[in-house]
Amino acid sequence: MTTLEIKDLHVEVANPDQGGEPIRILKGVDLTVRSGETHAIMGPNGSGKSTLSYAIAGHPKYTVTSGSITLDGENVLDMSVDERARAGLFLAMQYPVEVPGVSTSNFLRTAVTAVRGEAPKLRHWVKEVKTSMGELEIDPAFAERSVNEGFSGGEKKRHEILQLGLLKPKIAILDETDSGLDVDALRIVSEGVNRYKERGWADGSGEPTRGGLLLITHYTRILRYIAPDHVHVFVGGRIVESGGSELADELDANGYDRFTAGATQSREIGTAATAGA
Repeated sequence: MTTLEIKDLHVEVANPDQGGEPIRILKGVDLTVRSGETHAIMGPNGSGKSTLSYAIAGHPKYTVTSGSITLDGENVLDMSVDERARAGLFLAMQYPVEVPGVSTSNFLRTAVTAVRGEAPKLRHWVKEVKTSMGELEIDPAFAERSVNEGFSGGEKKRHEILQLGLLKPKIAILDETDSGLDVDALRIVSEGVNRYKERGWADGSGEPTRGGLLLITHYTRILRYIAPDHVHVFVGGRIVESGGSELADELDANGYDRFTAGATQSREIGTAATAGA
């Protein structure tokens, strides 16, 4: 059993205007994700969803000004990016980057070695990768191509899920993994995510522990394949409402107007109160 706990998280980013005040993006996020749970975070563009994922992963562009992130009681904010990965956190990025000159097979084996603490035996490793690639319908020839170089959008996303299945993290954060996928690719990627959840990771007891999932998305279509236990509406840098799958159905039918209107009203009230003081 593992727990990712986020408490009153505030994050800012440098202002591109020289000398400008830093831009506050996250404004008090509270969220707890446990083994076996799927949490879907949904919200309009610019609400801070991706910032949350990068803050958890340790992207240097984002500065945590207050609040905490812990994984099984350990302070994540004290960890470097690679330490967070070894501790069991995984981020599938919205826009996976290309790594020219590094073959996919070498990249995967190096990453798995770093996380597992020892290099997998070559014979078992070849079989493991071949099986995982087959499940995601990835051409075996991709193993010798440079990481993501020349890959289509769908191929990049499948490669992210291939990493997920091989690294077996405790908690996986998927940042808009469904963007740019056609119907077939969405199904294949979703099946890979569901396999990760069920197979989980080894906790030392001899029995696998199911993976925890934080799924960031704009749309409900991926939720038809990956059933959420909890749905959170993210507006203005914070979670404004939480519920079950019925909340995703409401968003699909009515959009975010009810929530964005409430957030605008709250800001106006806060501005008026400050001015009055």
